[in-house]
Amino acid sequence: MQIVISEVIATIVLFIWVIFLVTLLTKRIYEFMRRNGLRENVAVYYNRKIIHILAGGVVAVIIPYTFTTPILPLIMALLLGLFTYIPHRTGRLMYWFQVKNNMYEVTFCIMWGVVIALGWFISNGNFWFGVLPVLFMSVGDAVTGLVRNTLFKKRTKSWWGNLAMASVSIPMGAVMGVAGMIAGALASFIEHFEYHPIDDNITVPLTSFIVLILAMLYAPSLLTI
Repeated sequence: MQIVISEVIATIVLFIWVIFLVTLLTKRIYEFMRRNGLRENVAVYYNRKIIHILAGGVVAVIIPYTFTTPILPLIMALLLGLFTYIPHRTGRLMYWFQVKNNMYEVTFCIMWGVVIALGWFISNGNFWFGVLPVLFMSVGDAVTGLVRNTLFKKRTKSWWGNLAMASVSIPMGAVMGVAGMIAGALASFIEHFEYHPIDDNITVPLTSFIVLILAMLYAPSLLTI
């Protein structure tokens, strides 16, 4: 596997974008929400979902069109996992999106990189086998959280949120055919449940990834990519 200079440049640009988003942009968004009367926990949770979409989702969509191997995206994801873990370790949280005793954003970074890399390797170079499950985690789960935060003003589970996730994830899954839509539906269902310490940033991408791989092995007619 050969890494070309354009991929190195793309990785640097995407890394800078994510750092800017989590250290500056969402901090300003947090301050704006607080000035306009939103409770701290509500503002923090909105920010977490904004990061889901604008970091995890946007970057994931770019990957298949920019990279030929998952090496650099995986390295970037692991570095971001370390970057989000250190504040928990030192006690200096980025309070505008991080929460004490909740390191799900660290899990998010790690799963993002691992699932994309695994999808590429197992499918012989098709990024979408990893990217689509990551999009369910990044965009689909974010929609769930935004709906629940708007309705209940706290982090909680609600089937209304899962219905909203399904309305986004199933059409999104259509990019890979029937198997992708099934994966999106199952991801939307499984997000409702948490098995501490395993959170939905693990169960959502892993479950949908398994569906796509099983389809590749045993029912390729259900796939369009």
